[in-house]
Amino acid sequence: MSDPTSTTGTTPSPAPPATLVRERAHLAASRTALRAMRADAEALDLTDVTASWVSGEVLQSEIDLRIKALADLADTPLFFGRLDYAREEGPGEHFYIGRRHVHDADGDPMVIDWRAPVSQPFYRASKQDPMDVSLRRRFGYDRGEITAYEDEHLTDPHEAAKSSALLQREIERPRVGPMRDIVATIQPEQDEIVRAEIGGTVCVQGAPGTGKTAVGLHRVAYLLYAHRERLARTGTLVIGPNDSFLRYIEQVLPTLGELDVKQATVAELVAHVEVRGSDPAPVARLKGDARMAEVLRRAVRAGVTMPTEPVVVVRGSRRWRVPAYEVEELVRELLARDIRYNSAREALPQRIAHAVLVRMERAGEAPDDRVQDAVARNPAVKAAVKAIWPAVDPVKLVLRLLSDAGFLAAHAEGILDADEQRLLLWEKAPRGVRSARWSAADAVLIDEARDIVERTPSLGHVVLDEAQDLSPMQYRAVGRRCSTGSATVLGDIAQGTTPWATESWAVALAHLGKPDAVVEELTQGFRVPREVIAYASRLLPSIAPGLKEATSIRESAGDLAVRALPRAALDGSVAQACGSVLRTREGSVGLIAADGRVAALGAALAAAGLPFLSPGEETSSEARLTLVPASLAKGLEYDYVVLDDPATIVAAEPDVRTGLRRLYVCLTRAVSGLTVLHAEPLPPELAA
Repeated sequence: MSDPTSTTGTTPSPAPPATLVRERAHLAASRTALRAMRADAEALDLTDVTASWVSGEVLQSEIDLRIKALADLADTPLFFGRLDYAREEGPGEHFYIGRRHVHDADGDPMVIDWRAPVSQPFYRASKQDPMDVSLRRRFGYDRGEITAYEDEHLTDPHEAAKSSALLQREIERPRVGPMRDIVATIQPEQDEIVRAEIGGTVCVQGAPGTGKTAVGLHRVAYLLYAHRERLARTGTLVIGPNDSFLRYIEQVLPTLGELDVKQATVAELVAHVEVRGSDPAPVARLKGDARMAEVLRRAVRAGVTMPTEPVVVVRGSRRWRVPAYEVEELVRELLARDIRYNSAREALPQRIAHAVLVRMERAGEAPDDRVQDAVARNPAVKAAVKAIWPAVDPVKLVLRLLSDAGFLAAHAEGILDADEQRLLLWEKAPRGVRSARWSAADAVLIDEARDIVERTPSLGHVVLDEAQDLSPMQYRAVGRRCSTGSATVLGDIAQGTTPWATESWAVALAHLGKPDAVVEELTQGFRVPREVIAYASRLLPSIAPGLKEATSIRESAGDLAVRALPRAALDGSVAQACGSVLRTREGSVGLIAADGRVAALGAALAAAGLPFLSPGEETSSEARLTLVPASLAKGLEYDYVVLDDPATIVAAEPDVRTGLRRLYVCLTRAVSGLTVLHAEPLPPELAA
């Protein structure tokens, strides 16, 4: 490896080696080529190219996206690696691997997109399987400029296999700002998941710091590269646990050149009503139970009634009569098919009209499709359908189900017992839809009812992160969004912090509608220091006894400290610890505490003259400290974490297991070091 020193004082720095000079020249030439590609896109003239202004607008928007994707990010290296292939005869080939494709004026590639098949050996080649690669070169950067390189001669039997110092340095680089991509550091087991085929769903069980979120985002970028036309038609969606998390990850895909991927929370997916209320944990757990789907199905179909009168259609001087028993047969046939409620409701008039046409043909007439459509629109047919198969408003239906004891009992019989039915009912029924204080769980029920009435459109691919926290009904809501597509499911059973958190990926995937998904487990950590993950893993026997303990490649002395303090001194000591870290450490700092402690600690930080951010606000070199409520810590990461009073975090949750899982999440947010300060005794599960 070569790593030139910088100039200090008047001492001249040594001249960089010739190899580094050549690589810097290639970087400069690549940046010039990228600017030319962007200029070509900007110069495109769409005048007289498209047939209509609509087509022109669509084409212009696509060009605008391409121009934006071709932006040269000054602090982001265009390439981070190189592959050399030896040939028995003549010179070999070499390819530069980067975040996007760059070509010269003749169309010859100067940088290969990391997602291209030729780039795969950069991540997977090894001494044992060099994949025809003779040399793999990694580059070190500082603010977008090459400062070092490191070579591995994979086919040289005399060179011992070794770990990459540049790779390690990149993994351990301090975190400031939003989440960054891992495209330069993807490991072989991660690359297998990233490049898995689009046809199947992949579930990633990932311990803290294993990069599961980054793997999921890079998988989206890969699928968009490999199946762009298909996904352009069907769409992609990233689902995160909260807005703070989505803001944290929102810059990853743009740095990889993907600008058109939507992000949402589950709450945003099911936002059919304004959520102004909340449920106690037992009620929320029951509303999230998969049995509620059958209760809703029964309630939706309950309005269908069998006819008691024939349908009589008058056309001209003729009257055509379809007897009640025959209409009933049509209704029962549609019910037996169990298709969407509205689809059946739309099919019924056509079925009745067909029965009329059969009678016309028997009478010697020759009706065609236009006649059948006219009969289906006949007032008598429309009136019969309205009486037999009335329209259903999903919001009003759920309102009635939660406020009318008789209606609920009729449709929950044999599914929910009497105590469960009483638990579901509102203490005081609201006057109407607008006055109801809907909860988040109610919104999911409404989404289920809407899907029973009319099918929810499906996307081509959905990434679901922090999936372990979803209820069965929430899994169903997400599954509807990818019923004809695929999904990447990311999570960690040990980090389930809702009372209804899943106990098994097999169960969760069945609720999602993807029972055949492949489950991959990541246990090799790259983010959390070894000493910290070992400390947090003391909780695993209590919170997820079936999971393997995570390991970590990161090890540094003094990265974990646990100190007991008097209660009166805790707030001030926490502020002092944050100040000390800010003075002595690089990167971001997170102060994590139980939600009820945030106000007091905020006051202590202010008294100490330490400005701080809230989760979701972007850190910078001037603002590195974030005060994080424990409930929002999931998915976030900080170079250094100060953790306030673990016992208080556990006690704030509805049960001990959920509290210990919340604590496990908070303990594993640190990238470089963790300080735990406590006044209450530590939970016994955390004791050595």
